[in-house]
Amino acid sequence: MSHLPLAEEQWTEVIQSRSNLLDLGLREVWRYRDLVLLFVRRDFVSTYKQTILGPIWFFIQPLLTAITFMIVFDGIANLGTGGVPSLAFYLAGVTIWNYFAQSLTATATVFTTNAAIFGKVYFPRLTMPLSIVLSNLVRFAIQLSLFLVVWLYFLLTTDTIHPNGYLLLVPVLVVLMGLLALGLGMIFSALTTKYRDLAMLLTFGVQLLMYATPVVYELAKLDSLPSSFRWVILANPLNAIVETFRLGFLGTGQFSWAYLGYSAGVTLVLLLIGTVVFNKVQKSFTDTV
Repeated sequence: MSHLPLAEEQWTEVIQSRSNLLDLGLREVWRYRDLVLLFVRRDFVSTYKQTILGPIWFFIQPLLTAITFMIVFDGIANLGTGGVPSLAFYLAGVTIWNYFAQSLTATATVFTTNAAIFGKVYFPRLTMPLSIVLSNLVRFAIQLSLFLVVWLYFLLTTDTIHPNGYLLLVPVLVVLMGLLALGLGMIFSALTTKYRDLAMLLTFGVQLLMYATPVVYELAKLDSLPSSFRWVILANPLNAIVETFRLGFLGTGQFSWAYLGYSAGVTLVLLLIGTVVFNKVQKSFTDTV
């Protein structure tokens, strides 16, 4: 049997290390786009495959959360909702927040939860966190449809909801949410390869972060807080995204191009840092997981 000289051998795939940490390898990810779609389908189906109600949980979870907020923050704490119906107010915040929280917590454990797959076969590692963000985008679309039904009901039956031109920014807001979750998730995914308990700490931290984000209140409520606390909350890049989302649909809240630009800037910085950390850790994570 004759063999081709080494110089004449044709390889369909060449695996080599990258010298540039900032290289996301998007061209390679695009070649594996079918795999990304398979991961998206897997994440979506496996979540509710063996549940009684199945995808109906996509509607039940945000609805029950919004009702709980109505009872606690509007009924007991009397925070107020800017004159708009409480259900629409809280459901708007919960809908956009769930996309960020679910994407972040799932992306943060991508190395540890998929170590068996990573150790057996080669594929661009970035396909996994990207598929998580995209699969949660499907969940977001389903929950957004629930919010739109509630929003249309109050829009047609009351005169307290005033949609406006900021609705055109909703796609931008969703992209910022996804990229912010991706950037933070890649940073935490690198850390959890060595420190597993950070995943539990992150879950607790995300719950606390929700209360530092205008999910259950308007940013105007912060004016009553001492300046030492107010600036900490205002530094949260999620504020402008959630507030603008609610303002576009309901007409309540405040908007600032400066704050939205700040959110976009922080998102890009975190995405850059996450890229560097992710590319560095993916080379040797199997030795620590």
